[in-house]
Amino acid sequence: MLKKVLFTYNPSSGEDPIYGYFDTIVSLYQRHGYSLTLHRLTFGDADHEIISGAGSDYDHMLIAGGDGSVNYVVNLLMKYGNDTHVAILPAGTANDFATAIGMPQDIPQACRAILEGHRGTVDIGKVNDRYFVNVFSCGLFTDVSQKTPTAWKNDLGRIAYYINGIGDLPRFRKMELSIRTDGGDYEGKAVIFFVFNGRTAGTLPIAYLSEASDGLLDVLILKGDTPAETLRTVIEYLPRMLRRKEYPAGMVHIRCNSLHAESSRDENTDIDGQPGPSFPIDITCLHDGLHIILPENAG
Repeated sequence: MLKKVLFTYNPSSGEDPIYGYFDTIVSLYQRHGYSLTLHRLTFGDADHEIISGAGSDYDHMLIAGGDGSVNYVVNLLMKYGNDTHVAILPAGTANDFATAIGMPQDIPQACRAILEGHRGTVDIGKVNDRYFVNVFSCGLFTDVSQKTPTAWKNDLGRIAYYINGIGDLPRFRKMELSIRTDGGDYEGKAVIFFVFNGRTAGTLPIAYLSEASDGLLDVLILKGDTPAETLRTVIEYLPRMLRRKEYPAGMVHIRCNSLHAESSRDENTDIDGQPGPSFPIDITCLHDGLHIILPENAG
């Protein structure tokens, strides 16, 4: 008897529409003894209805989309207490979370990696009453994914983020942050404030020392010093990013399980490319909080 899988997909994600791979995905799954039930994400009531009821009926849930789609589905799973294992097909623009768990970026290869993979768990972050799989961010460039039109993402790919982000530079003002964590504190000006569960943002390996299953979150703060000092930090940071060396002095790095942050003004925040909550914020790491299918060579 074939085991059932719920296949949820975002038809608007990525440069290469997922429906062009449907026959390949179905064929691979059938060869491994699975039947697929397709659900097109509507970002509305239909998603709530099917995910709230998708419990023991399905062996696992296959999600095709980018980080925003994964974030959306995972938040619904958490809301309804559904601990079904998920598998990720990287069908978005950046696919940062898929990269963090070692998933191949090619759809057929990723599908094979899932079918030949193993069941495990990874951490997820909780910020106020929301969840994120890859990163919470605030400050310069951090809501660029929200503001980049879908057509730009699909036509230009990840470069659309960088092009659209340049427009933020003339309007940006430094943040005043007060952050208390169980791994250290920070008080002062900041240009960018990240809390990573994964490693990359917009495919850039920003949190190159982070691990998605160590029970800790990696806080990175680009300090709001003088423009010259900030530029020096960025220049020092880029080669270290490639070599995975320790962060430069102008970049604060804190590992923690939980944190509380406040800002002197209302700041836009972002979680996995989606609008995040307003300050003040409380963030915790839910160790092994997400049941997931991992490639065989992943932890």
